[in-house]
Amino acid sequence: MPTASSSTTFTTPTDREVVATRMFDAPRELVWDAVTKPEHLRQWMLGPDGWEMPICEIDLQPGGAYRYGWAEAGTGANPFELSGEFREIDPPERIVHTEQFGGEGPEAIITLELVEEAGKTRMTTTMLYPSKEIRDQVLETGMTEGAGKSYDRLADYLDGLGD
Repeated sequence: MPTASSSTTFTTPTDREVVATRMFDAPRELVWDAVTKPEHLRQWMLGPDGWEMPICEIDLQPGGAYRYGWAEAGTGANPFELSGEFREIDPPERIVHTEQFGGEGPEAIITLELVEEAGKTRMTTTMLYPSKEIRDQVLETGMTEGAGKSYDRLADYLDGLGD
């Protein structure tokens, strides 16, 4: 299932995984800040065009929780949330956390890794779902398109931070 959304590549290396890979033209510490601090996340982690992120709560430590909430911009329509718990934090290289939609249902394990190469950063996000059926349901939601757009926004946002 290798697919690409702009410069983000999505693969399904096993029956339960989705892996997103993206290279950013920014140092790892800057990417780390952009993916861990609410003031940055709210600028780029928006999914499809026309959405905003009114909820962005992060307690970035092992055992700490996070909660993200999105809605159609200006309307509050069609809200949805993700939440979970941080299991591993290794700045500025790796984060492992759980993820649930709406605080219920099956829990995924998400591993984010940042590797710096000559001033650029490769971000690899591995999403491990409880079953192939759940992974496939997530893929059918358009998750790769929304994540790809968010990563495009992150690339643009990082360009602005680096100026």
